[in-house]
Amino acid sequence: MIALITTLTLAQGAIDWHDIVQNGFNDAKFVARAVKGNQKELKKINDDFGQSYRFTKTTAYVKEPFMLRMESEVEDTKLMYILNGGKKLYKLGRVSYTDNVEKSPGKRQTLFDFGILTPSLFKDFYVAKYIRTDSSTGDYVFDVTYNPKYDDTTRYRIWVDKDKKIVNKRVWFAQEGHQRATFIYENAKKVDGIWFPTRCTVKNVEDKVAGITEYEQISINPGLPDSLFKV
Repeated sequence: MIALITTLTLAQGAIDWHDIVQNGFNDAKFVARAVKGNQKELKKINDDFGQSYRFTKTTAYVKEPFMLRMESEVEDTKLMYILNGGKKLYKLGRVSYTDNVEKSPGKRQTLFDFGILTPSLFKDFYVAKYIRTDSSTGDYVFDVTYNPKYDDTTRYRIWVDKDKKIVNKRVWFAQEGHQRATFIYENAKKVDGIWFPTRCTVKNVEDKVAGITEYEQISINPGLPDSLFKV
């Protein structure tokens, strides 16, 4: 019995973030389409959460490490958002402004938000702690927190497909410790050797579906230039 417990302990200890990342991801372009956005249910997550669901179609460009560009349009006005490391650029029509969010990790959208896990996320930004292997699904369960250098106690519990190495479920606990939302990632497709979820359902703490986003026209590793992400 003691030998069995020791073996299990060693096996659990051997599992870490290296076992859940996709190493071949460099960049991607895709279209995010909001197919459902219930503002009443979204508001129960927080006051600002529903804003992104007002844009029915957004073209997204992502590149390692920590580069993101999103383009959308509302009432014939173009909206552009760029995140490059800790620097943000917002542009609405002819009006633009920048923001430094280097010390505010919760304001930095990453591939993690799309259910994709890459090595750069866990080198100096997130800390991933293995909890268990889900007995019903076989998913690895991890708790993900921000690097201690950030003054942010937000926590995420994630269920990761250990073969496809994508997030199947992510539960968000805000800094005060309360659960805010659950994200369900589904219908993963393998594109050029990389698994990518094509549907994300967001539920609030009452388990009500608040929003659904589908990802389409996915291009993996197209070789996006750094100039796209200039702030």
